[in-house]
Amino acid sequence: MSEPRRRPVRGPRSRTGLRQWLRPGIGIKRWLGVVLLGELAFAVAGAFVLKQWYRDVTLDGPFQGVAYVATLQFLPYWARAIPLVVVGAALLFLGLVRLIRAFLAPFGERSEPLVEVIYQKRYLARGPRIVALGGGTGQSALLRGIKEYTSNITAIVAVADDGGSSGKLRAELGIAPMGDIRNCIAALADAEPLMTRLLQYRFPDDVAPTAGLADAGTAGLPEGRAAGLAGHSFGNLYIAAMSAIEGDFEAGVRQSNRVLAVRGQVVPAAAYPLTLHAQLVDGTQIDGQSRIARACGIERVWVTPADMRANREAMEAIENADMIVFGPGSLYTSLLPSLLLTDIRDALLASPALRVYVCNVATQVGETEGYGLAAHVAALERHVGPGLLDVVLANDNLHARTAPGDESVPVSLDWTPPADGRAIALVRRDVVDAENAHRHDSEKLGAAVLEVFEAHGRTHPPVTFARTA
Repeated sequence: MSEPRRRPVRGPRSRTGLRQWLRPGIGIKRWLGVVLLGELAFAVAGAFVLKQWYRDVTLDGPFQGVAYVATLQFLPYWARAIPLVVVGAALLFLGLVRLIRAFLAPFGERSEPLVEVIYQKRYLARGPRIVALGGGTGQSALLRGIKEYTSNITAIVAVADDGGSSGKLRAELGIAPMGDIRNCIAALADAEPLMTRLLQYRFPDDVAPTAGLADAGTAGLPEGRAAGLAGHSFGNLYIAAMSAIEGDFEAGVRQSNRVLAVRGQVVPAAAYPLTLHAQLVDGTQIDGQSRIARACGIERVWVTPADMRANREAMEAIENADMIVFGPGSLYTSLLPSLLLTDIRDALLASPALRVYVCNVATQVGETEGYGLAAHVAALERHVGPGLLDVVLANDNLHARTAPGDESVPVSLDWTPPADGRAIALVRRDVVDAENAHRHDSEKLGAAVLEVFEAHGRTHPPVTFARTA
């Protein structure tokens, strides 16, 4: 099995050196070689002219002495090239260094050298085309991990949320919820730490018009204006504003990807909000994602409108994907709402891409209480259809730190191959955050997903691959 591609480890550098510009992957050396070949052609032409001038014009003329020195006739024949090589190399090095400095000067101070940015973009552009479906914090953790290996990422995000700031904007403006979209944009942004702080900033519930929020830009607003921001995150308001400017929610999200320098793209599963419904084992029906998340004994879920068309960009991404990753995220309320759209479900079942399910590391009180690995997979295929999965990636570190009083437990690794004889590969890896048994570790998860792609991609024969603890 080949090792997954890794990003080079970068340490702090005080300046950008010529050696960095000449390393593999930048795309400089090939064109530098073309320039050198052009200069060599000029040099050879000049040598021909000089040789002819020396023979025909100055051999017995007044410039014989000058020509003698200019053509290094005073040196042995084999040594005449040495001073020219030394002078040429020195001039070439000096010229390149000065050229690079002149090129970088207009960009001023950067958090990292421009050569690093160019290298990353060219390196990541050659990565596999990965589609990630889901929502919530689990999808954000996945995106933070895989963006270190590829920039060909499409995050397809559910639009069924009806709680919190997203629910308020959905009710007031009639647009699709953008909370999970905001999280994914923050995760894929190049300036991630700062962008995450900005997009995730939430205005306090006790906003005062004249005090306490100077940093948020609300101080001095008329009575009642600032209070309308209470509970909203800045990222949600930004996407809502961009959607209003563009006149369309999908276009607003698309422009947000561009303006915020997202590595890849984040797209909503549909252009309009969906309503999630659930039927419990006792026959009770519950409506709304926020209520379903707290329910126990979920039998099945569905969305309305049932005939909602999927986002065109989402469909194109699925059709062109090398790998499709489901989860991690809340099984019924984050992952399934997107997969239940008819367009997306049919495209997933027909896709030749490698289809991987990343199971949650812990159960969720209510929604998946008591679920093991097999129950998660069974629920997923029961709703979408058999033949959906090629690989299941599960966490095998069941000893991560759990907060006192936490009722969730690690997802058990009970696994039974499908009864219909289909070959679903089980890959077990330590992908949990050692300090939080509820969360995936982004770095571990990204490496594990790319390892799965290297081992199980369509260029490899199908195998069953599992590593024990």
